[in-house]
Amino acid sequence: MEESMKENVNSVMANCTADGKPAEKSSKTAQGEMRPKLMLSVSMAIFGTLGLFTRYIPLSSGELALYRAILAAGLIIIYLAVTRQKIDLKSIRRDIPLLLASGVAMGINWILLFQAYRYTTISAATLSYYFAPVIVTIVSPFLFREKLTAKQIICFCMSTLGLVMIIGVNNLSQGGNDLIGILFGLGAAVFYATVILLNKFIKNVAGIHRTLLQFFAAIIILVPYVGCTDGVNLSTLNTVGWVCLLIVGLIHTGVTYCMYFSALKDLPGQEAAILSYIDPLVAVIVSVLILGESMTIMQLIGGILILGFTLWNEKNA
Repeated sequence: MEESMKENVNSVMANCTADGKPAEKSSKTAQGEMRPKLMLSVSMAIFGTLGLFTRYIPLSSGELALYRAILAAGLIIIYLAVTRQKIDLKSIRRDIPLLLASGVAMGINWILLFQAYRYTTISAATLSYYFAPVIVTIVSPFLFREKLTAKQIICFCMSTLGLVMIIGVNNLSQGGNDLIGILFGLGAAVFYATVILLNKFIKNVAGIHRTLLQFFAAIIILVPYVGCTDGVNLSTLNTVGWVCLLIVGLIHTGVTYCMYFSALKDLPGQEAAILSYIDPLVAVIVSVLILGESMTIMQLIGGILILGFTLWNEKNA
């Protein structure tokens, strides 16, 4: 606390000249402002490579989601212990039902997203998944008595058009794996939107503490799910599979969530929302350039419509 107060005083003094007038920001201050942007950008770029690593993990989607939650929860516990952060258990009692519900939604969201990666290209799965903010925009007026503006209606219609273009008219009429994968991605988007909406009702727990408790809730629901479906198959993993599993659990989830919430504290919501679109952009690059997956012009335009109009909706929201 004392160090924080000293930094605030030094910041004020550094921004004033001898006659008391504001001075231009020092390079030190500028670097301080760049750090959270860099942390958030890096975490979003890492998120964008998630589909690449899941391709090399020969486990069911449910089992992969379970190990992801366990590894990430363990790493976050270590992070909280090192930074001496404590969760006030008394203050979260009212939010326990919401934490459990959002954790269950998070677990289902992961299962459906991993299924989407298995059936279609990473770019199509990710762009379908990013329909979640559109769902939140449409549902919020009914849940929070917010006014649905003309801008939001336009964004919803154009994003929906983008989704149809990603699916493709042929896929809609003929079905096939691509359509199944995109529908899994859209299902994941519904449950991700559910997590976002439930988080708005959670008042007494914030940031990484809330995420840790949601991971615990996800583990509680995923353990019986895995036990009743494909069971435990860790013995089938080779060296590459083990490395990729550790990367998905520790790096893609544990480390990136710590970076994400650390950066979020120092960034305006709108700026954070804009930087979050690094994730789907990296996913598309990984899909096309590294994995060599095909992407039609129609799908590219559809992705631009979803991301562009969702971003426009979030600006000055």
